[in-house]
Amino acid sequence: MRVQQLILKNRAGIDATLAPLAAMAPDLVLVFGACAYFATAELTAALRRQMPGAVIAGCSTAGEIAGKRVYDDSCVITAIRFAHTTVAIADAIICDMADSRDTGERLAQALPQDGLTAVFMLGTGVAINGSALIAGLQANLPPGVTVSGGLAADGGAFRQTWTLGPRGAADNTVVAVGLYGEHVRLGYGSHAGWEAFGPARKVTRCVGNVLYGLDGARALDIYKLYLGDHARDLPGSGLLFPFEMLTAAHEKSNVFRTILAVDEEQGSLTLAGDILADGYLKLMHSSTNRLIDGAETAARGVQPNADAAGDQLALLVSCVGRKLVMGDRVEEEVEAVADLLGGVACIAGFYSNGEIGIAQPHGACQLHNQTMTVTVLSEA
Repeated sequence: MRVQQLILKNRAGIDATLAPLAAMAPDLVLVFGACAYFATAELTAALRRQMPGAVIAGCSTAGEIAGKRVYDDSCVITAIRFAHTTVAIADAIICDMADSRDTGERLAQALPQDGLTAVFMLGTGVAINGSALIAGLQANLPPGVTVSGGLAADGGAFRQTWTLGPRGAADNTVVAVGLYGEHVRLGYGSHAGWEAFGPARKVTRCVGNVLYGLDGARALDIYKLYLGDHARDLPGSGLLFPFEMLTAAHEKSNVFRTILAVDEEQGSLTLAGDILADGYLKLMHSSTNRLIDGAETAARGVQPNADAAGDQLALLVSCVGRKLVMGDRVEEEVEAVADLLGGVACIAGFYSNGEIGIAQPHGACQLHNQTMTVTVLSEA
């Protein structure tokens, strides 16, 4: 397996810039960039001209990750050539949020399943129920197939996000890359670093990922009470104050939910994924140091493949909310992950509206919010 990476800082002369990647004849090209790179057909056309035999997938971001750096308004392109692993891609149009589970089902059915080992999925970042999407995908995949990835972002605006797949760049499409064969090796890590404050509030009414009631009151009213002056900046300020879900027995789930939208008339909050209808929610906050510690914990959960044949690739998907909290120190969480991986893996990734990953070894894939997820890819 060989990995090569470049960073576009502007959209001039893309064909010439792509030449080093084209020379390696990659099997898979991953593209993470600012919305402007996907809003026209220029980048997609250049990628297809230069690498016609490659599977090309990507999404818009709230920040691009390459090496130990975090970039804005750039495009990180990572090319992978496998020695033994084969790659396939599928996409599905999502009609609206209620179509999320069915979209996941259609996506799984569109992927060839013979020899499928793992799926890397990229979804739209608005008007979607990420946990329903994952549930639909997993229910239609062979047993043992792992899933990771993330939801596209648009710099925290929550208006229009993009994915890149067989149809080109689109704002209503979910993309899945399938990896096939017995030589592919994957390791996963995921952790948050947020701290609860205030009492646990009982979920008294919710429908899917829309929260209407907490402790018998309108959910939005309760949320604004805690946010104080920050409530003026909703839904964007909600990235600073996610929820942790607790079970009906007040047990921690280690799953967090970010606010995607608010409805003043209904008094509701739309979260990035499903809510436990009989559970509780606790408000969370954090600091830069705690988030960096969380990223380190995620990296400790996955070790590079000591027996890897060739290069390794570490895919980092972290939440836009973490980036907002850390501000100018955001690169420190990427540096923490890179240092723990020992410098043996090429690092690529993005800041997202939702992270898709496995919380623990052999655990189920889940939608995460406010979490650093790490997927290390190699071949034996």
